[in-house]
Amino acid sequence: MFVTAYFALVVLAGLCIGLELASRRLSPQQAATTTVANPAFCRFQSLFLRGYLLALWADWLQGPYLYKLYRHYSFLESQIAILYVCGLASCILFTPVAGWLPQALGRRRTCLIFCLVYSACCITKLSRDYFVLILGRILGGLSTSLLTTSFESWYIHRHVDVHDFPKEWIPATFGKAANWNHGLAVCAGLVANLFAEWLDLGPVAPFLLAIPALAACGWVVLTDWGQEEKSEGVEGRDKNGPLLGAPHTGLSSAAGRSSGRARFWRSCLEGLRCLRSDRRVLLLGGVQALFESVLYIFVFLWTPVLDPHGPPLGIVFSCLMAAGLAGSILFRLATSTRYRLQPAHLLCLAVLLAFFSFFMLTFSTAPGQPRPHESLLAFLLLELACGLYFPAVSFLQGRVIPVELRAGVLAWFRLPLHLLACLGLLALHGEVSGTGGGEAGGGTRHMFAGCAGMMLAALLAVVSLFTLGRNDANLRLEGTRGEGEI
Repeated sequence: MFVTAYFALVVLAGLCIGLELASRRLSPQQAATTTVANPAFCRFQSLFLRGYLLALWADWLQGPYLYKLYRHYSFLESQIAILYVCGLASCILFTPVAGWLPQALGRRRTCLIFCLVYSACCITKLSRDYFVLILGRILGGLSTSLLTTSFESWYIHRHVDVHDFPKEWIPATFGKAANWNHGLAVCAGLVANLFAEWLDLGPVAPFLLAIPALAACGWVVLTDWGQEEKSEGVEGRDKNGPLLGAPHTGLSSAAGRSSGRARFWRSCLEGLRCLRSDRRVLLLGGVQALFESVLYIFVFLWTPVLDPHGPPLGIVFSCLMAAGLAGSILFRLATSTRYRLQPAHLLCLAVLLAFFSFFMLTFSTAPGQPRPHESLLAFLLLELACGLYFPAVSFLQGRVIPVELRAGVLAWFRLPLHLLACLGLLALHGEVSGTGGGEAGGGTRHMFAGCAGMMLAALLAVVSLFTLGRNDANLRLEGTRGEGEI
């Protein structure tokens, strides 16, 4: 497996380079757009990306060795499952809080809170005490919720309400962030492997390495972002809130918190109405909940499936991220002006690939007859499916969910997503505990079989979306013709 992991990384790197070159060759280079030619927008975009990418880098560093760290501390697989459940449960509990905090405390302050909380989460990894590690997982759930809301909230507020840039420019920034994000993920696996295995510093090293990145992120948010706010003369002013940099009276603080809570709950209620009134949104939410919940289970299971066979986990993590990068480039290539495949068709392909991956894993993880090379291939196919899935579902969400309701609707999507993942991990915990634990039991294989069943349900939802949107031009790429297809 050691040689296989490095060989797979070289092959996937070559595949990504080849797909990227093909994509650029088929997509004609457009003339300089207004966003590129606008120096004020470019400065603002660069300012945001400096802080946001540091936060993403710190997050990715912790991916390869989390399970390995808990095993290094001699915890049983059932105990580790509970730790993961605590992290997911905290995501459920803190998602409303993460949506409300930017409104109540200010967006920039919430980003600073993220840096502090995530640093505390990393520090808990130094302890071998089980309850301290549970606290760390709870802090990690809060940090994840803040990462997915606070940075985006700050950017969109400054982009639209302060700088008055066109809303059409927002995808350009997050598209650039997504491109960088894939590269950061691949590099994070290599760096984590360097410190944990090559330098023999152990699985806790990547978590400690994330703390300086979080400190740098906090410094950018505190100084550069703060200077940007002051230069506009608003110092973090919300439309209905107090100044971030100004002294607060108790009355104004209470009014700001009350207004923030009211806006948040109003957003959630409007999102629920959108779900109930538009069946396309409901079906898309079902696909997202089913697909992304099994990804949480995959994140838990890939290490115990492969680690007994001795691969370098950081390199395997880089391979998985490279496969996801290949999938995203493949999506860009497939939707180019030459091929014009529809995102809904690519979403269907992604779900089919994920089903096939889990179907393979039910056989490659048979008790007493593990086939790690087949399991690694299945995991790579699953990540390739993820690379196709995320841009496809993002495109469809942009077409069926109004921009002003997106935050509220996505909050409702995440609730069943995390609940399904928690139930899956609890079921695995029960099977492991009942069979005596470890990979020798059939719990892992049964879990993969359950994930394959969930992918079948997701496929049925995608087919229903096809049927419902057969003649819906909103669900097709611009410039395509033909009836009866999305």
